[in-house]
Amino acid sequence: MAKKNLKLFAQAKKYLVGGVDSPVRSFKSTGTAPLLIKKGKGAKIYDYDEKSYIDYVLSFGALILGHSHLAVIKAVKKAINSGFSFSTTNRTEIELAKTIIQAVPFIEQIRFVNSGTEAVMGALRLARGYTARDKILKFSHSFHGSADYLLVQAGSGLATLNIATSAGVPKDFIKHTLIAPYGDSKTVEKIFKKYGSQIAAVIVEPAGGNYGVISPEINFLKSLRKITREYNALLVFDEVITGFRFHFGTAAQKLGITPDIICLGKIIGGGLPIGAFGAKSKIMRHLAPLGKVYQASTFSGNPVVMQAGLSTLKILKELDYEQPKKLTEFLVGRLKKEVAYGKVNLTISHYANMFSLQFKNNQQFRSFYKFMLEQGVYFAPSEFEANFISFAHSKKDIEKTLDAARRFFL
Repeated sequence: MAKKNLKLFAQAKKYLVGGVDSPVRSFKSTGTAPLLIKKGKGAKIYDYDEKSYIDYVLSFGALILGHSHLAVIKAVKKAINSGFSFSTTNRTEIELAKTIIQAVPFIEQIRFVNSGTEAVMGALRLARGYTARDKILKFSHSFHGSADYLLVQAGSGLATLNIATSAGVPKDFIKHTLIAPYGDSKTVEKIFKKYGSQIAAVIVEPAGGNYGVISPEINFLKSLRKITREYNALLVFDEVITGFRFHFGTAAQKLGITPDIICLGKIIGGGLPIGAFGAKSKIMRHLAPLGKVYQASTFSGNPVVMQAGLSTLKILKELDYEQPKKLTEFLVGRLKKEVAYGKVNLTISHYANMFSLQFKNNQQFRSFYKFMLEQGVYFAPSEFEANFISFAHSKKDIEKTLDAARRFFL
């Protein structure tokens, strides 16, 4: 890595823990110094030495339009000119809520927050308040943010760092968190037979993105819908990653399965910090100020963030989602052919416009990752994180990526 980036990272390590504000940004599993990014445009990012990279991380999935979309920037600048934050309800907040609810008809009301973690925390607190039950069922290797009671057998950063749970989380905090293997309906049935009257909700990603990309198992998801109804528990879909990613709506709609509560984030903020959860009014009215389930935040509904999200969704509504899907299929298909001819043991998983790369051993991953960075290709700095293709990626970007990968595999 060139001099300016290294110098900046040395400063970062002095003032930031590990030089980062999120563990995966440390590039610990890649064996390389982390990227420090100065700017982005379209499908490319640029470090402080002005080297460009084709970006398949896209702020971990938030930037489906690519970086610095001109229409979004224009709208955000206009919003900023009116002020940064007021901590009151604003017109754009209402418009974004209306746009999401019109796109996702099983939502009747929504609550905006500042991150996916907050969305999940709010949704599960609401589920517990609505049902007057304590226990939550989640699945091993699924990541639903950094709330204490969910940091057990999780994916994402915990999987990257090979940590089963986090230090600092008392056992009492996770005693109501039940774990089952994803896709294992029989274990779920056993858990419900034992704890059914105590389970407030089951939370699941309809398409996994935090332990590599995991395609939806429709029959399993249908079984979750069936058993939660049978025991009067709620089904919560964590669509922080998948909401508005595969079409102008949610994976729930695409799969034909309606959850009781849905969590959104990433794309609906257009690249700025956001989260949201929504449900039918009969559930949402249990939130304060109408109900007794408390949730609040100074910056939720921030007018600048709302404008970034609203502008992004207006653009997405007119786009053909087949474009990034076909590019993903082309990239993955060609990569699999190159792997078959080469000497690298690599499993490639994908669903729609998401894909992940998992090597037989970490040393192979490190060698590949370092080589691709040198060639100007930026993949997720963990085998457990998803990669994404945006509307800004071109066939030329894919071809350049494939050319670099081909040279490594051979």
